Amino acid sequence: MDVLTNFLLQVTHWIHPYSSEISLTILATVLVVYGDVLNKKIKRMIRPYHFIIRTGVFIFICAFGYGLLIVYSAPLVKQLLHTIPSLYRGITIIFVFLLLGYLAERRRYI
Repeated sequence: MDVLTNFLLQVTHWIHPYSSEISLTILATVLVVYGDVLNKKIKRMIRPYHFIIRTGVFIFICAFGYGLLIVYSAPLVKQLLHTIPSLYRGITIIFVFLLLGYLAERRRYI
């Protein structure tokens, strides 16, 4: 049992310096996988407006909205990751990436 515990703590130790990048990557991956759903909803909301307004809103949302969402949400995700006990944090992050990969693969066929 000590071998497993030491392994899990070592994985967490390896991953810890990259917490900021990991949280940013998780958010970016979620936006890549589900961004089209959000874009479709926004497109439906602004459909009645003039072409120039629709284009401006789309540019604003893509250029600034998603960027601001990632920049301001990444610290929250990092903080959430740090609430996970050290013993399970590394394996949880690995599981999250595997889950995101699975969800991305499923979205590809839908």
